Amino acid sequence: MKNIKITFWFVWFFLVILWNYGFPEASPFLDVLVAFILSILNIILLKLIKRY
Repeated sequence: MKNIKITFWFVWFFLVILWNYGFPEASPFLDVLVAFILSILNIILLKLIKRY
């Protein structure tokens, strides 16, 4: 399970970087909002995987 958490963290980190470079004109609020949404999705996916 620890390897899955680390992998998901790296995927989250990569997606946040993609967002920041893909939309450089986005406001800081949008940057935080997208990182928050991706984090919530990360938590939900980890709970779903842990269930099975």
